[in-house]
Amino acid sequence: MIDWDTAVSVGARLSGEGPSVSRAEADDVVAELRAGAERSTPLVRGFTGLVAEERTAPVLIVDRRGWLQANVDGFAEIVSPLIDRLQAKKGPPSAFAHAVGSRVTGAELGLLLGFMSGKVLGQFDPFHEAPGAAGRLLLVAPNIVQVERELQVDPHDFRLWVCLHEETHRVQFTAVPWMRDHLRSEMEKIIDAVRTDPSEMLSEVMKKLGDVVNGRADGSLLDLVSSPEQKAVIERITGVMSLLEGHADVVMDGVGPEVIPSVAAIRAKFTERRKGVGVLDRLIRRLLGLDQKMAQYRDGAVFTRAVVDKVGMDGFNAVWVEPANLPSKAEILAPETWLARVHG
Repeated sequence: MIDWDTAVSVGARLSGEGPSVSRAEADDVVAELRAGAERSTPLVRGFTGLVAEERTAPVLIVDRRGWLQANVDGFAEIVSPLIDRLQAKKGPPSAFAHAVGSRVTGAELGLLLGFMSGKVLGQFDPFHEAPGAAGRLLLVAPNIVQVERELQVDPHDFRLWVCLHEETHRVQFTAVPWMRDHLRSEMEKIIDAVRTDPSEMLSEVMKKLGDVVNGRADGSLLDLVSSPEQKAVIERITGVMSLLEGHADVVMDGVGPEVIPSVAAIRAKFTERRKGVGVLDRLIRRLLGLDQKMAQYRDGAVFTRAVVDKVGMDGFNAVWVEPANLPSKAEILAPETWLARVHG
């Protein structure tokens, strides 16, 4: 039902190769990013108090196509149960529908990932399966180089700063062993709530789209296709992701002054960049829900700092004890309610 190779091909054509660098420059960037990821491990441990085994997840320095391939592989694993359900209900598609329809859906996915592949600096993939590995850490070298040039910041400082953020995500998932299964379970609930009647889904989406166009509602494309059951799960996931992203931002800035002299200037410039660079860019970000993603960084960081200010890092680390201690989306926006619930 989805031509995954088409998704990668379309995405790669849209994303482009990235900035021009010599072979020697590229080799230096790769080496520095690998070293930065390894250097970040004890720094994150010392700041957060979270202990994760070293080298439990491989560090991959990838180009845009490599990031695309990794995420297409991830999508294929996540949606395979839904595809099985659809085929069980409707039967396998005809040869024509498979040949044409799968390429169309593959191209649509490729357009989405192609846009994002030029923006993402790094990503921890907790669901990657490999012997002896708990996920994998991806650092997108051409995007890191492009952004450091655009912002005109010290490249060595910027590369370590990015590594600190992504290494924090690795620590979150490897030092908190239940986090991976918890998020996977929530994602499976979203898939289970997907309607398998396309006409019913299309009718509802068109009505919601009309409300958005006519100003009667606001939201992203995800909001348009989500059922009430899915939205409830998405609310919970949003709370978790806000925690993870905000915590990582606090760590990268908190560790930064010790090892990154220009961290304050980098943060100021990078925060401005997150708002989008043009009208079209901002529109696409809104439709794809990336504005909500940016809010996760901001709100999660505010939550983390507020809790640490009240109960210290040890008290904050209560969020990692069990899933029940994770903040809801509402608690992210009102840290005092989480403090009252968990710390009394």
